[in-house]
Order: sequence, then C-alpha cells, then structure tokens
Amino acid sequence: MTTVTVPERRIRPRRPGRRFDLRATAMLFGLAAVGLSVVGWVVRMALDVAERRPAWAVVLVLGGVVAGIVCLRRRAGFSPRRVARRATGALEEATATALDALETPTAAPAQEAHGVEESATEAVVDHERLSPDEFEQAIADLCVRDGCAEVEVVGGAGDLGADVVAVAPDGRRVVIQCKRYDDENKVGSQDLQRFGGTCFTVHEADVAVVVTSSDFTAPAVEYAEQCGILCVNESRLRNWSEGLGPPPWAPSDLVEEEAEPADRYSW
Repeated sequence: MTTVTVPERRIRPRRPGRRFDLRATAMLFGLAAVGLSVVGWVVRMALDVAERRPAWAVVLVLGGVVAGIVCLRRRAGFSPRRVARRATGALEEATATALDALETPTAAPAQEAHGVEESATEAVVDHERLSPDEFEQAIADLCVRDGCAEVEVVGGAGDLGADVVAVAPDGRRVVIQCKRYDDENKVGSQDLQRFGGTCFTVHEADVAVVVTSSDFTAPAVEYAEQCGILCVNESRLRNWSEGLGPPPWAPSDLVEEEAEPADRYSW
C-alpha cells in the first residue's frame, strides 16, 4: 500500500484591523484646519509685504527656492525635526518682516494722495458745459463737501421748485433750485416768484437758494431781497466751487464782508 504525503500549508495569522477612532480623526481635522489657517495668514501677510515692499518679496521667494534646492539635495538625510525647526524659523522671520512693513510709515503714498487732493482742488468745473442733471449733482456735491448732511437731489417732474435739499452744519434746512443757463439767458423774476411760492411754505426751507450758471435780472434780485431768497450767480458759484467764497448758508455777516453792496443778495 502506497502512502501519499501532502505538505501542510501554513496559514498566516490575520492582523487585527484598526478600529475607527473618532477622537483621533477630530484631532486630525482640527490640526489640518489650524494648518490651513496659518498658511492663509502667512500668504496674506506675504501679499501685504509684497505690495508694500516688493524687494522683500523677491528676497523671500529666492530664499524659498534655495531652501527647496537644499532640501532636494539632502533628501537622503531628511529629518522631520530639522525641517520643523527651519519652517518655524522661516515663519518667525516672515512674521517679523511683515510687522516691520506694517509699522513703517509709507511716505510715498501719502505724498501721492496729497498731490491728488491738490489737483482735485485746483480742477475748475465748467458748469455751463454740464447738463441740467449734472449741474444739480454738482451743486449737491458742493453741499456734501462743505459739511451738509442728508444731501439729496430731488429735481424732476413735480419737484415744486426744489432740486437739492440738505441740512446745513448748523442744523438749518437748505432748499436749492438749480438753473443751468447760458450767459445770454438770465434768471428772471418769474422764476424767483415760482420758487418763492413753494420754498418756505411747501419745502419748509430755513435757507432758500437759487443757483445759476449765468446771472439774474435786476427785478429778480429785487424780489429775492424782499422774500429772503439767496441768489448765487455764475461768479459766486465759481468762487464757491473753488473754495474762494463761503457757501450760501454761511452767516450773513461773512457774506456781506466778501460781497459788494449791490451783490449781497446775488450771493
């Protein structure tokens, strides 16, 4: 009888699988979030430094490239602890550089802004070239510039004579009618009478003003003096726009000092 021997197969023991650890997973996501926050903060600071001091940005980029080349050459001797120390040092240096850049006063932008303000102040607006809507907006901008609050352009159909309303710095309500006319077309007494019938009773104006890019007729000035309406002609408007004269709601004694006797109510 022949006996056949079958080799015994060795069964490898199975390694126990790792259980899902909620705590470890939460810590992993937390560390990842912190890391992303740190990276985002560093990138934002780097962009700020690059905007304020481009030379520092170039130095940092070159330093990062050199560090990457060194790491590639020494890949065989990679040490996590050494990399962590280098990363920490680089982060501290970048943070210190960014803080220095933020604390250092930038004189050049301030000088540029000052130059822009001067050029804007020196710019002269030709009100005769503006459309009626643009003219109203230009008057509203002057009111805002000189400290008025609640400035609003209300001109249009059914405005009852009011084109711009505002509250003067001293709290008085200012109601302005704008007349964008050419030199040959003056504001007459009829225009003043229509405005005088609504500026005080309907709009409750404390200061009623008619502003024009041309001038007023003598009857219009006489009617304005009787009703207490202030008339700003082209000359007074130019001085007001260029900052050479007071705004219409300025105290009457200041206006009288700068205006000629015949023009006191055509201010």
